[in-house]
Amino acid sequence: MARSTQKQNLFNGRDFSWMQFNRRVLEEAEDGQNPLLERVKFLAITGSNLDEYVEIRQAGLMQRIEDGYREPGYDGLRPDESLDGLTAEIHEFVAAQYRCWNEHLLPELRKEHIRLLAWKELSDEARAFAQGYFQREVDPLLTPISIDPAHPFPRVLNKALCLAILLRAKRRSSGPQVLGVVTVPRALPRFVRLPAADGHFDYLLLQDLIAQNLTGMYRGYEVLAHAAFRVTRNSNLYFEEEEARSLLETIRVELHNRRKGDAVRLEIEARANPEIVERLRVNFELEENQVLRGDGPVNLSRVMFLYGDVKRPDLKFSSFAPKPLHLSRKAANIFDELRMHDVLLHHPYDSYDSVVDFIGQGAKDERVLSMKQTLYRTSQDSPICEALIEAAVTKEATLVVELMARFDEASNIRWARSMEDAGVQVFHGVVGLKTHCKLAMLVRHDEDGVTRRYCHLGTGNYNPGTARFYTDLSLLTCDPQITERVHMVFNYLTAHAEIDDYRPLLVAPLTMAESFLGLIRREQEHAQAGRAAHIVAKMNALLEPSVIEALYAASKAGVQIDLIIRGLSILRPGVQGLSENIRVRSIVGRFLEHSRIFHFDNGGEPEIYLGSADWMPRNLFERCEVVFPVRDAAARARIHDEILPAYLADTVKARLQQADGTYVRASKVLKDAPVFGSQDFLMQLAEGKAELDAIPKAGSLDAKPEAGHKTAKRPAKAVAEKANAAD
Repeated sequence: MARSTQKQNLFNGRDFSWMQFNRRVLEEAEDGQNPLLERVKFLAITGSNLDEYVEIRQAGLMQRIEDGYREPGYDGLRPDESLDGLTAEIHEFVAAQYRCWNEHLLPELRKEHIRLLAWKELSDEARAFAQGYFQREVDPLLTPISIDPAHPFPRVLNKALCLAILLRAKRRSSGPQVLGVVTVPRALPRFVRLPAADGHFDYLLLQDLIAQNLTGMYRGYEVLAHAAFRVTRNSNLYFEEEEARSLLETIRVELHNRRKGDAVRLEIEARANPEIVERLRVNFELEENQVLRGDGPVNLSRVMFLYGDVKRPDLKFSSFAPKPLHLSRKAANIFDELRMHDVLLHHPYDSYDSVVDFIGQGAKDERVLSMKQTLYRTSQDSPICEALIEAAVTKEATLVVELMARFDEASNIRWARSMEDAGVQVFHGVVGLKTHCKLAMLVRHDEDGVTRRYCHLGTGNYNPGTARFYTDLSLLTCDPQITERVHMVFNYLTAHAEIDDYRPLLVAPLTMAESFLGLIRREQEHAQAGRAAHIVAKMNALLEPSVIEALYAASKAGVQIDLIIRGLSILRPGVQGLSENIRVRSIVGRFLEHSRIFHFDNGGEPEIYLGSADWMPRNLFERCEVVFPVRDAAARARIHDEILPAYLADTVKARLQQADGTYVRASKVLKDAPVFGSQDFLMQLAEGKAELDAIPKAGSLDAKPEAGHKTAKRPAKAVAEKANAAD
C-alpha cells in the first residue's frame, strides 16, 4: 500500500484504533473475573458498537470511495485502503465474538442452568408451550413473502432480523427454486422463555420457533432450506439546510428516508445454504467480503435480553447506591449552598438526582425568573424536560435542542414539539453546528434583593438513566464570571451573537481549539524553563492532528503527559525522540468512562478544566461545545487528589497503548504495581468504605515519573491551598 511515511510515523489509523477499542470491550466479555451476566452484557455491547460503526463509518468510507476521494488520511491510507483493512478487521472480530459466545459464555450459562435450546432439545411440554406461543403471539404478526415476477424482493428494513427460505412448488418438483422472506417481528423478544424448574432458565430463539412453522406458512411449497439474516444499511444523514422549510421537518423526513439507505453489510448464519447466501448478496448488491457469517444468533446485541430477563443477582455486579448530596446546615436550598461554594459531582458515584433537583427546584421556585437549557440526549420520560414544561407556566423558559443527535432524533423531536406546545421557547442552535454543550442556567431574584445566575455545567447528557452507568462530572455554580459567560453562550446559540472573548470558558468552534493549543504550548514553555510541567487529560477520543502535534512538541521539551482515553487515539505514545514522555491508557469497566478532564500543571499553579468536548475535529470545529474551569478549592482538590490519581493508578481495568496502536493490560506491564481498580475504589469511597490514602502513590499527580524526567514535587494539599489563596 502506498503511504505517506511522515503521516504514518506520526499517527495510527482511526479505524484500527476503533477496532482496538471494541476488542477491549470484548475482552471484558471474555474475562472470567467479571460476573457471568455482565460478560453477556459486554458481548451485546460489542454487537451494538459494531452495528453503529458499520452503518456510519464503514458506510461513510464507501461513500467517499464512490465520490472519488483519493486523498490519504492522517495514517497515510487512502479511503479504499482504509476500507480494505477495516473489512478484514471486522471479519476477524466477528469470528472472535462468536468464539466468545460458543466457547465461553454458552457453556458457563448452562452450568448456571441458563440454557439456549435448539428445537430438537425441547421436551414435549416445552414444544407445546412454544407452539401455543407461536399461534397466539407470533403468527398474527408475520407476513410471509415469496419472490416471483408478481412479488418483487421486499424492502428489508435496516437491521431487521429476517428468515430467508428456499422453496420449490410441490406441483412442480423439477421447477425453479423460489426465495421466500419472513421478517421477524421487532415487537417481540428474540428469546422465547420456556417452562423450566425453579431457578432454571430455558430459552428458544424466536427465529428458530418461526422456522419450525414455515411449512404452515408456505402451503403448496416444499421448504428446502432456511437461514436467518440481517442487512445493515447506510445511516449517514444528509440534507440541504438552505432548501428545508424547517430543520425540524427536515430531520423528520430524513428519519423516514434513513430506512432506504444502501446496504453495506449482510449478516447470516454460518450454516446457511450457499444458494440463499448468493441470492441475498446479489439482491443487496454486496461484495463477498460484505457478507459476515456467524456461528450463532444473528445480531449478538440481542443477547442483552438475557441480562435483563434472568433474575440472578449473583451473576451481576453487586448493587451500588450513589451518594446523595447533603446541603450544609446553613443552607435552606441549593441556591443558598451555591452562594457559599461550588458543588462538584462525580457521577455515578454522586447521585444524578442532585442535577434533576436543581432544575426541578428552579421550575417550582417563585424567585426563579427564567430558565435556559441545552439538550443533546435525554430519556423518553425526562424529568428535566417535564420541569421546563412546568416552568413555562410562570417564567421564561428556553430550550436549545439538538435535533441531529445521532439515533436520538425522534425522541428530541417529540420533546421539542411538546415544549413548544407548552410555551417553552425552542431553538435549534447554530445552523451547521451540532449543539453538544451541557448547560443549564437559572436566573433568580434572591432574598437579599440581588438577581443572580445559577448554572449547571456538565460533561455528560441530561439523561438520568445513562447517568447511572456513565462516569461524568457536574459543576453547580453561581460564580459571576462563569455564569455571565454561560449567558453569552446562550445568546450565541439563540441569536448567533458572538463576542471576542468567552474567558474563562473555552467555546467551540470559536475559541476552544486555539485555547487548548495555547495551554499545551504554555506547558512546553514551563518545561523549557525548568518549571513543573505535566498534562493529564481524560477524554473519549483523541483524533485532532494539531493537538497531537502540540503534544509531541511538548513531550520533546520534557513535559510529562498522561492521557486517559477510553476510545479512539491515533497518537503514537512512547516513540523515542517524538513522544517518549507521553503515556496513554484506556479504562473499560463496569461504568462507561465519559468524563472529560484537562489538568495543566502550569509551573506549579495548576489549572483544571472540565467539559463536553473531546480532542476531535468535530468537537473543536464542527460543534457548539463548552469547556469550563474548576475554581472552587475543594472541587479542584477532589480532582487533583482523588479522581485523576485513581485512574492513573488503575491496574485492573486499564490497558496501556503501545506505539503501534495496540493495547496491553496494565497488570502485564506494571507487574510490581499494586492491584487497584479505579471504579471499584471510587464506589467504595462513595459508600464510605475506603479512604484516599488507599490510592497507590503511582497515581499521584505529584509523584516523580520514571528516571530522567523532572517534575516539581509538592504536597497534595497544595492545590487547595493555592486555590484558597487565589479566591
